[in-house]
Amino acid sequence: MFKSLFRKKTIAQILSQKETDALHDGGMKKILGVRDLTLMGVAAVIGAGIFSTIGGAAFNGGPGVIYLFLITAVTCGFTAMCYAEFSSRVPVSGSAYTYSYVAFGEVIAWIIGWALILEYAIGNIVVAVSWSAYFNNLMQGMGIHLPAWLVTDPSTAKAAFLTAVKNGQEVSDLAYSTAPMIGSFKLIMNVPACIIVLLISVLVYVGIKESKRSANFMVIFKIVILLFIIGIGIFYINTDNWTPFMPNGFSGILKGVSAVFYAYIGFDAISTTAEECKDPQRDLPRGMIYSLLICTVIYVVVTLVITGMVNYREFENVSDPLAFVFDKIGQSKIGYIISFSAVIAATSVILVFQIGQPRIWMSMSRDGLLPKRFASLHPKYKTPAFATIVAGLIVAIPALFVEPTIVTDLTSIGTLFAFVLVCGGILMLPKEKEKSTKFRVPYVSSKWIMPIIFLAFIYLFYHRISDTVFEFAKSSNQDKLFLIYCLLALIITVSSIFKEHSLIPVLGMLCCMYLMIEIPPKSWGVFFIWMGLGLVIYFLYSRRNSKLNKIKE
Repeated sequence: MFKSLFRKKTIAQILSQKETDALHDGGMKKILGVRDLTLMGVAAVIGAGIFSTIGGAAFNGGPGVIYLFLITAVTCGFTAMCYAEFSSRVPVSGSAYTYSYVAFGEVIAWIIGWALILEYAIGNIVVAVSWSAYFNNLMQGMGIHLPAWLVTDPSTAKAAFLTAVKNGQEVSDLAYSTAPMIGSFKLIMNVPACIIVLLISVLVYVGIKESKRSANFMVIFKIVILLFIIGIGIFYINTDNWTPFMPNGFSGILKGVSAVFYAYIGFDAISTTAEECKDPQRDLPRGMIYSLLICTVIYVVVTLVITGMVNYREFENVSDPLAFVFDKIGQSKIGYIISFSAVIAATSVILVFQIGQPRIWMSMSRDGLLPKRFASLHPKYKTPAFATIVAGLIVAIPALFVEPTIVTDLTSIGTLFAFVLVCGGILMLPKEKEKSTKFRVPYVSSKWIMPIIFLAFIYLFYHRISDTVFEFAKSSNQDKLFLIYCLLALIITVSSIFKEHSLIPVLGMLCCMYLMIEIPPKSWGVFFIWMGLGLVIYFLYSRRNSKLNKIKE
């Protein structure tokens, strides 16, 4: 049984199955080039994060939060190169799920596929709710006031009501007060969030060509607007606001890990479109790396501008930082432009994520781990039709009622977990016998470099390590996670010395693991419950229906 859990698919098997499927249903339409992939990556990364979560990160870290953007970009850069090699050698839809099937085996591939639901499906709930908030602000700016109970979730509405009562504020116009009753139940739901997901799902269902055109338009539009914002804001910068640059030290910067990394997740979504690329082995690596570079520059410049315009202390509990800074300088009309841009930006993120999720399910279905219907292509549109419908409903229905803050950290953990295995998977790939023109992660031996990096890390964090070791019982859960990370880093370093692993994948693993342990421990409990549920489904259905299982029978 243990051996069957880690049965692997060879690259040859995957490519052969791809050709067989193409003969059966005609295959998917190959229309994406490097420009399309780059813009799709930018569409996924420059979204709600730059219009919302960047404010909270700036409050905790000050202007120095740009270092966290750079750290995250480097981490994603290491990961992007690993994704790029995988996508070059295994040019099929499926992303980290398919790559893990080759490198680690079936049960790990299933776990990754299940974790990616956190990144794509659950993560899109947060984006949809953010879209709804900006859309509502935009409507109010135009004099259109939607009923409060139709633009929020029950938990948020109740919390706002209780806070208002506690502070002696007026509550008659709040959602909790105005919501209609069905028996003893207050009908409160976020209708715009649901509708946008359904509309985007229809677009994704119709075809990749239409999705590509829409994504390209939205990306170009929001980049133009961001350049406009930067161009105006730069004249209002007061350099005194950049002092102190790191007011809460490095620990303050790291408090924004979830928010900043959440902004970056999704660049890997373009790897799910491998079968719709004209030349995936050449264009996918370029698209990933180009989009990551463009997004990092935009995030760093925007952060410097807004923290120069307004002191970082004023960003506490600010959900729309870009509009906020222009209100502070008396340019409130620009806020309407920003709200419209935020709606476009969030729409593009939803679009890319809704493209990615069905294609992962399609790959899992081809392997027998999900029912066959998830792999079926629409006869006309050549998209995974049934999977697209299910993905739309899984996001749209919870978006009506779910409070978004409870899933942001969870999404980041799921994504980082996938990134760790993609980086580790590169080390497990079989070496090619002949030289190839396909993209390869540049080889740099980690034999001598990793021990130096590890010793420097121990030196920098010596006090935190020693305090946790000698006062383990009194230590916080965060510090205990940090100690576990140190032990894993030691094991990886020793392995690097003896096996001379490639340095970039090793650094990718360690960086992603470090970001994981900086996410609040309470989110880890929910993550393990989610993974446990996934394993139950695997053992009850997927393991015995796997095509590899049937081959061995």
